[in-house]
Amino acid sequence: MKILSGVEQPSGGQLVLDGEPVELTSTTDAVARGISIIHQELNLCSNLSVRDNIFIGRELRTRTGAIDYGTERDITAALMARLEEPIRPGTLVQDLRVGQQQIIEIARALAADARILIMDEPTSALSASEVEVLFKVIRDLTAQGVAIVYISHHLEEAIEIADYAVVFRDGDLVATEKAANIDLSWVVRQMVGREADYDFREEPRNYGEVALSIQGVTVADPDSGRVVVNNVSIDVREGEIVCLYGLMGAGRTELMEALAGRDAISGGRVLLGERDLAGTGIAGRIAAGLGLVPEDRQRDGLVQMMSVGKNMSLPSLLSSVRNFLITRRTERESVAREIVDVRVKTSSPDALITSLSGGNQQKVVIGKMLLTQPKVLLLDEPTRGIDVGAKGEIFALLFREAKKGLAVLYVTSEVGEALTASHRILVMSKGRVVKELDPRTCTRDEVMAASGESDLEHHAAGAAAAVTDSGTAASESNGAHQ
Repeated sequence: MKILSGVEQPSGGQLVLDGEPVELTSTTDAVARGISIIHQELNLCSNLSVRDNIFIGRELRTRTGAIDYGTERDITAALMARLEEPIRPGTLVQDLRVGQQQIIEIARALAADARILIMDEPTSALSASEVEVLFKVIRDLTAQGVAIVYISHHLEEAIEIADYAVVFRDGDLVATEKAANIDLSWVVRQMVGREADYDFREEPRNYGEVALSIQGVTVADPDSGRVVVNNVSIDVREGEIVCLYGLMGAGRTELMEALAGRDAISGGRVLLGERDLAGTGIAGRIAAGLGLVPEDRQRDGLVQMMSVGKNMSLPSLLSSVRNFLITRRTERESVAREIVDVRVKTSSPDALITSLSGGNQQKVVIGKMLLTQPKVLLLDEPTRGIDVGAKGEIFALLFREAKKGLAVLYVTSEVGEALTASHRILVMSKGRVVKELDPRTCTRDEVMAASGESDLEHHAAGAAAAVTDSGTAASESNGAHQ
């Protein structure tokens, strides 16, 4: 996809556009030929407004040559209305949640009036209702003659929207077929070379003492003062994996970030074992045994200019210190072990973190928190950017650590993931935990109904849906994509 959008040059072969061979020397060249891309990793300027992000690099001008802010604002408002998002054109991107930022990426591509639109995992951060709106837009675009390349690991939604399926594995094109002739199992077999189903519901349940006790926690939005988490109480035991399911806006991320010490708790208390974490910062909580894998790995989980190894060892660096000096050998050995444990596909620990696919970057974030030897691990959408094969590997890793006594609390918006990869499901809606369910006995519709999702038939983040690079580390588009 980077080659198709002019980011990189091919080392062989050729691109044919309208029957003629072409060379795309830059992204500007690609845009001029009508090719636009929505990147999987957010590519926005957080300090600029929504309007400025949509028109950056191709600002509209008045007759005098000045930037036509009024027209840009009107077009931005129309795009937000089309995508059914109540976001004002002047809002700073840094004030938006990940899902809303994904909407801005989509709006920017739509504003370019492209005739070939490449969508790389456009729904990885969207709720089911937002996916439905996007699909309506896609159908409108294709009806107008726009050609769309849609890359996704969310298998059910990809089959629903596609006319033709193309499957990549380890950088090779392994299968092509009309979408009408395929089903979910066919895609999974082509992606990973085998049936890649996983189900941990019947795993033994040998829990220990309460490792994390959340007692009546309330969290207010620091800007508006609005209560986003309202009197939530949860106990997670040693060896237990608890899934917190809910739609975007339910307060899940705000709760996780408050537990990790990033945001203040305005009511209630959090106990790690018997220790009250009141007044303890992020570093103190990590040292005490509580770690968070954040929702936005690019912004909060990784240092972009560091190597894979340096990123992985960063929060546990003090364990490698001897006589006030970092023992590099100890650091390298622990990093090498963790890379193998979490199956990061990288050329070496010295490779830049930006050289990895999104899925492998996510594995690095999980690995670096496991290196701190946590007692409780918090994960916010841990499989965002991970494919169906690697997804099973991630949860197998978590269940393996749970058998050793690790307590896990993770957030997801994928129903299938909640049902097959947890010991207990807690459904969150409008800042409250509204229902507790046993994944061995509850149904998909029960989970979705409890969360307040009205359309039970359309759940784009489907059962076997997952996201990551299935093979190489060069780019998400080198993975097991359809």
